[in-house]
Amino acid sequence: MITIILLLCLYPPVLGEEYGNLEFNDNIDKIFSDLEPDSVGHRVPRQVNKLESKPHIIDFKVKTTIISRYAFTAVSCTMINRVSAAKEGVFQIQIPAAAYISNFTMIIGGRVFPSEVREKEKKLKGKKKETKKPGNGAKADNIESEMETFRIAASIPGKNKATFLLAYEELLQRRLGKYEHVTSVRPQQLVSKLSVEVNIVEHSEITYLETPQLRNGRTSSSTNTGNPNSKPEAPLSTVVNRTKTTCKVTFSPNIMQQARIARNGMLGDFVVRYDVERELGIGDIQVLNGYFVHYFAPKDLPAVPKNVVFVIDTSASMVGTKIRQTKEALFTILKDLRPEDHFNIVSFSNRIKVWQQGKLVPVTPDNIRDAKKFIYLLSPSGGTNINGGIQTGAALLSDYKANHRRTQGSVSLIIFLTDGRPTVGETQSSNILSNTKEAVQEQSCLFSIGIGNDVDYRLLERMALENCGMMRRIYEDADARTMLKGFYDEIGTPLLSDIHIDYTEDTVEYVTQKLFTNYFNGSEIVIAGKLSDQSTDSLHVQMKASNSDKSIMLEMDVPLQDKAKEVEKNIKSLVNTTTEKDYIERLWGYLSVKELLQSRLRSESSRERETLSDQAKNLSLTYNFVTPVTSMVIEQPDIQMDKPRDDDADDADPLDEEHREKPQSLHRNTKQPDVSVKKPEKKIIISKTSADGDPHFVVDFPLSKIAVCFNINGEPGDVLRLVTDHKNSGVTVNGKLVGAPAPVNSHKKQRTYFSTITIMVSKPQRSYIEITPRKVILDSKDRMVLPCDKTSAVERDGLAVSIVGKSNITVTVQGSVSFVILVHHYKNPAPYQRDHLGFYISSSKGLSSDSHGLLGQFLYQEVSITEMPVNVTIHESLLNGTKSNQEPQSPSTALKLKDRLVPAVKKQRKIHSGRHQVDCWFVKNNAAKLIDGVYQDYVVSHLFDTATGSDMYNEL
Repeated sequence: MITIILLLCLYPPVLGEEYGNLEFNDNIDKIFSDLEPDSVGHRVPRQVNKLESKPHIIDFKVKTTIISRYAFTAVSCTMINRVSAAKEGVFQIQIPAAAYISNFTMIIGGRVFPSEVREKEKKLKGKKKETKKPGNGAKADNIESEMETFRIAASIPGKNKATFLLAYEELLQRRLGKYEHVTSVRPQQLVSKLSVEVNIVEHSEITYLETPQLRNGRTSSSTNTGNPNSKPEAPLSTVVNRTKTTCKVTFSPNIMQQARIARNGMLGDFVVRYDVERELGIGDIQVLNGYFVHYFAPKDLPAVPKNVVFVIDTSASMVGTKIRQTKEALFTILKDLRPEDHFNIVSFSNRIKVWQQGKLVPVTPDNIRDAKKFIYLLSPSGGTNINGGIQTGAALLSDYKANHRRTQGSVSLIIFLTDGRPTVGETQSSNILSNTKEAVQEQSCLFSIGIGNDVDYRLLERMALENCGMMRRIYEDADARTMLKGFYDEIGTPLLSDIHIDYTEDTVEYVTQKLFTNYFNGSEIVIAGKLSDQSTDSLHVQMKASNSDKSIMLEMDVPLQDKAKEVEKNIKSLVNTTTEKDYIERLWGYLSVKELLQSRLRSESSRERETLSDQAKNLSLTYNFVTPVTSMVIEQPDIQMDKPRDDDADDADPLDEEHREKPQSLHRNTKQPDVSVKKPEKKIIISKTSADGDPHFVVDFPLSKIAVCFNINGEPGDVLRLVTDHKNSGVTVNGKLVGAPAPVNSHKKQRTYFSTITIMVSKPQRSYIEITPRKVILDSKDRMVLPCDKTSAVERDGLAVSIVGKSNITVTVQGSVSFVILVHHYKNPAPYQRDHLGFYISSSKGLSSDSHGLLGQFLYQEVSITEMPVNVTIHESLLNGTKSNQEPQSPSTALKLKDRLVPAVKKQRKIHSGRHQVDCWFVKNNAAKLIDGVYQDYVVSHLFDTATGSDMYNEL
């Protein structure tokens, strides 16, 4: 188990939220006596003293969405510090060892602490690597061979709360004919609101689904102690809703139900297992957004005969439970050998013992009986000669295959088990690896099993990977007998060997592994790649493999466009986030990183390892995966508390200077650590339609290839309606003006700028964003306050806020509406200058044709250039107070918009802080006749006005 610890030292700042009236769980006894009067003997002990000494978890939620085996999991944990002094809160959860964390954020007392994935710093030579072993106490109950512990500690200000948000992704592996998703439910406290939700969206029909009882780290994931044909009973409070291809499983026990399971909050693992229908043929190919994934799991094939040698450690350290459980597992495995199989047994310690010298024997009742007797008499003693045991087992297989030509269609396996490091014979790992590779000679596959905490797992993993096998670890106090048997069941029935899967070369690129030594019954081959041309109509797929002494070849032309439409239709109404909608691309990135890291582990060349590391690093950074070549860094941004006064941005943050200068780094050993939201890029989409500066408005009419500009001379304190589409897309944007003296000799009396921009969103849920030159306040499910001088990003419920420090803020709604707000700061402002904001419409695809506002009304309009008639020109001059005895005027230029003629003159405007210049037609007098009505019609009562009561624009 790998434990990650990050301690953030936060000194108690001004409180943003009071929790003085919280009474929940003050007396757990009373709650239970009310809920279950007759269960006095099962009442939970009082927890008041514990709650006073540490923050209490009030909300613990885990939500997983599995789309065609690829799982996205989001964890949210909220805790309260109910006392006045700051207390340390610990967020701890187990996650699958194969998962890559893709986001981590903390919200503490209204402050947001995002994280960032960076390239892992190279360790200095000579610096000792610090290692930590799993401790005792609470962690002892969490030991699980395929789980790792993510742990982070932070100081929570008094009378305040903290929320920890963690997300990770994984590809579910098919084992023994089922996919299994595991959610660790161990909050270490009883929680008032606890829920686990697992959503499954599959392309094929879901044929099997089960939710067995909660399990702890010592129980097997694949055993069923009752009737093998019956499904285990689901945990209490589990609700299952399913259709043909979808399923929603929820587990939400109340406090009483939690206490029945475990009074300390260590409930266990919530497991969902399922499988899908498979058609005979080439497999299931899915296409989406230029990427494809191919699932291949044939069925109803005869088993391939196997030649297997069991190489068992019988050194002194195996004495007791280890050797007893190993013997019991071998007894069961021997019963499962098929009549066409051949086998032998090798034991190693100081001495190498072979059951049947120089040969493999067929599976007969007599041979099975004699083999059991040999195993029964094994007695642990001496050291550990790993090299000798492997060499002997490999030699037995090589000699057998050389002397028996009829074994060509069979599969050869070495199942190697040890509990320690090499202590006898060859002890250098590099030599053992090279000797093993030379002895195996790609004629067999080596599957290694490590028992206990003293095993060199890196050595076992490399031995397996370099010889087409895999490694499984079994911790000290786990049920070795059951896990050994389960591991053998996964590899005990080979169906195919030498599998080659090819695709049209000029159609695909960057395809993951296509050659596989064996395919075992109940497993699945997964291949992903990128389409070279998304407009290609079809993809030719060819599969070649061997089954015993027969060759198999399957071919198929896959209609790519039809497949893409089919997948889009399947996930359209069921998948919400942008990340999940790109599940095939992210699956490809996940598989590619895994394979690059495995290749790096197998490589013997330092130059090649460096190249593979760089490729894995670049992909990890692209997809925000924390892997062995990246690390997660948690910045401590200078985020202000949500206080009622407006000058909070000038207050000094009481964070430790050392912590501010040196961001904390979070690593998850050699496996995979954590990541956060994607780092915003400084490059923004250039947009002409804007309101910036004094304020100067620019409207781009792309269909007409014309830009129009105008000024609004408002009053300080006015709130202008910039965009409104509240009834359709649910979006409204307002801007508040602040005043400043006009420059000397200016024709203006005063200047005005936008001091605040507010964006209101009502769909899919109500959210408010308030932006000033110093901070961004996001009010949604939680209230967040982020500084404008720090780079960060937040995404939730279709609303994304991305800040590039001291530069700009991008707000994206449902992926189809995007606004960019420029932040203008002055280091030494003149009297007529004020820190202010510029508003730009970057993307308006999601806004409807009914949009209005000073900018919104032009989004779907067209304008043309014409000439103003002479009589109209004179009339305009009279209205403007020009002398009537002037010479007759020639026709002037005008804009034609909605049957209105609007006088205009050619002008140039600078936008984007002067970096870009726009040629535009300028309209005077507060955009008279250009806008519907007059500018005062766009002054609203307050910043959060959405004008839902009456639509004033219908009256204009």
